[in-house]
Amino acid sequence: MSRFEFKLPDIGEGVTEGEVVAWLIQVGDMVNEDQPIVEVMTDKATVTITAPKAGRIAALGGPAGAVIPVHSMLVLFELGADGAAAPLPALAKQSEGPAATAVGDIKESLPGMGLLQPPVVPSKAGPPGAGSSAYFNAKPLATPATRQLARDRKVDLRGVAPTGPNGRVSKSDVERVAQAGSPGSATAISSSPMSSAPAVPTAPRDGVPASASRPPMAVSPPTPAQLALEVRTPLRGVRKKIFEAMARSKHTAAHFTFVEECDVTALKALRERLRPLAAEQGVKLTFLPFFVKAVVAALKKHPSLNSAFDEVTNELVERRYYNIGIAVSTEQGLMVPVVKDADRKSLLAVAEDIQRLGDATKSGKILPEDLRGSTFTVTSLGQQGGLFATPILNLPEVGILGLHQMKQKPVVRNGEIVIGDVQLLSLSFDHRLIDGHVGAAFAYEVIQAIENPDRLFLEL
Repeated sequence: MSRFEFKLPDIGEGVTEGEVVAWLIQVGDMVNEDQPIVEVMTDKATVTITAPKAGRIAALGGPAGAVIPVHSMLVLFELGADGAAAPLPALAKQSEGPAATAVGDIKESLPGMGLLQPPVVPSKAGPPGAGSSAYFNAKPLATPATRQLARDRKVDLRGVAPTGPNGRVSKSDVERVAQAGSPGSATAISSSPMSSAPAVPTAPRDGVPASASRPPMAVSPPTPAQLALEVRTPLRGVRKKIFEAMARSKHTAAHFTFVEECDVTALKALRERLRPLAAEQGVKLTFLPFFVKAVVAALKKHPSLNSAFDEVTNELVERRYYNIGIAVSTEQGLMVPVVKDADRKSLLAVAEDIQRLGDATKSGKILPEDLRGSTFTVTSLGQQGGLFATPILNLPEVGILGLHQMKQKPVVRNGEIVIGDVQLLSLSFDHRLIDGHVGAAFAYEVIQAIENPDRLFLEL
């Protein structure tokens, strides 16, 4: 009998580590070659990795939530005497498709990726304190829709006996438990060891101070009656990446925010004229493409806003290409797909890119390369725009533009008060690198382009 150590492969350019989102196998399982074994999060995209060989799982590189460096052990396989294991009978493909994790269906195919979901043999010995007849599976299989339903119904999937194919929990399983109020419901979550787990200090990563630098913050103990109403979820996947990125940005950059009004009356009129022409070509023309082009025009006049600080070389890097990140809200959190080379594209092409990237992000089909390389970010709060906000920088960028709701307000034109369409713009800058007057000049350059949108066509 021999062993094979499968190391985390290079997943993409610049990737040095991956977070285990979900194991699709467990120690002792027999697996086929190309069978999906683990889902790993990197750069806000989840990658399904398959088995390079057939064999028995002898050890895992870490639990769900663990961060594993590239080229470190991911899975230890136990092989036959000749270095291989006899193949297992092929599993029949189920119509429901591969199981997904709570992170979503953001996948990237790796060589040998299969479409079959391995069966899971759940533990019948419930969590500590539960009776031996209680059902408990620490790693339940379920689609994102089923997981969302479980959250809505306050049902703990670990306590739901599955009836779906390959041991997958179905929506009907969740409804059954929710209606019966059985041990899978929220009242059973308090019996899980997770409910009383203390905060554990972690090592510093990506410039985020370690929790050891301050006392760990734990939630105050609830009363017994309140304990049954608590639902605890491990911080992992996309939300963990956002958590780390936002903390790093706030702890690293010296934020300052500049807020100003923008009269968008002319912009709204121009968009109304162009929208039917864009629709003829299958493109939905929103206001965002105009702001992207206005930002690019302003960046060309203020190149320091299109720069980044390289902390390794201690150099300020001025980028002479214009990749504009567009913040998109998803069920898993805020993600930032990137419109590449926005300066070289027409207004219609930018609109088409925004539409394509937005649809791919919300459907969980965005590619990792579409989430990299931004030089400046635009974020829109849409109808929930409020008065103004303080956008957090998308490091290593030094500027970000926040768009708020367009409202009708009194404005002064030619010495007379009239009703106009006004939008507030909130811009945050890294004060370590951008002086206040530079940030303000950039903001007014964007405003001038928006208030006189015909100017944009002179620069297209």
